Amino acid sequence: MLTKRIIPCLDVHDKKVTKGVQFQNNVVLGDPVEMAVRYSDGGCDELVFYDITASAHNRPIDIEMVKDVAKAVHIPFAVGGGIKGLEDMRAVLLAGAEKVSVNSLAVKEPNIIAQGAKEFGSQCIVLGIDPVKTQDIEKFPSGYEITTRGFRQRTGIDCLQWVKKAADLGVGEIVVNSVDADGMRTGYNIELTKMVAENVSIPVVASGGAGVPAHLTEVFKVAHADAAIIASMIHTEEYSIRQIKDELIRDGIPIRQKW
Repeated sequence: MLTKRIIPCLDVHDKKVTKGVQFQNNVVLGDPVEMAVRYSDGGCDELVFYDITASAHNRPIDIEMVKDVAKAVHIPFAVGGGIKGLEDMRAVLLAGAEKVSVNSLAVKEPNIIAQGAKEFGSQCIVLGIDPVKTQDIEKFPSGYEITTRGFRQRTGIDCLQWVKKAADLGVGEIVVNSVDADGMRTGYNIELTKMVAENVSIPVVASGGAGVPAHLTEVFKVAHADAAIIASMIHTEEYSIRQIKDELIRDGIPIRQKW
C-alpha cells in the first residue's frame, strides 16, 4: 500500500516565511531555510515553497533561496511562484528542487505542462489549482471555477475540465488549494478534493484548512488524497509532525515513519 505524504507549506515573501488567513493579512514567521531544516528533521516527507507574490508582481523566483534549501535538507521539495517558462523550470530544478509547481502560467499557456513533462519528466511537474465555488452550474458543471494570480483573477474555466486536460498533457501531480478553507483550520475542502481525486489517475494533494490531525485522516480516508499540505498547525507549534503522524498511525493511515 502506498504511504500518504505529509508536506509542510512555506509561503515566502521577501525571503521570509509568512502565513495569513484566506491569503490575507500575512504575518512573518521566520527564515525559510531554518524552518525547512526543522520540518525535515521533524519527519515530514516533502516540503513545498510558494513565492506568494512573484506571479502577481511579475518577478522571478528566488533561486538563491532554492539553492540554500537544497544544501540544508535531504528530502524532496517543490517550488512555485514566478515560473515563466521552461528556462525558469530548469533553473529551479538545477538549483536543487525535485519538483516545479505551476499555476497561473499553466492556465495561460497549457502546453507548458507538456513541454515540462517532456523535458524533465512528469514527476517534476506539479499543477497547483485555485478553484472557487460558484452557483453557475450551467457554465461550471463541477461547481468550481479556476482562478489565478493568487485568487485575484477568475478564468471562466471549469475545475474538472482543467484538471482532466492537465492530466492529459502530462502533469505528474495536482495540488488542490481551497481559498475558502485556507488558514481557517476547520478542515480541508473534502468535496472539492474528492471530486478531483476521483476524476484523475495521478496523485492529488489536499491543501488549505488543516487544523488538527483528524482533518488529515478525513482527507485521506474520505477524499482519497495522496498527500496533505499543512501549515498553520505546525507553524504555531501547536502540533509537531511526529504528533500528527502518530495520530494518523492510530487512525490506520499508512504513513512513512522516520523515527
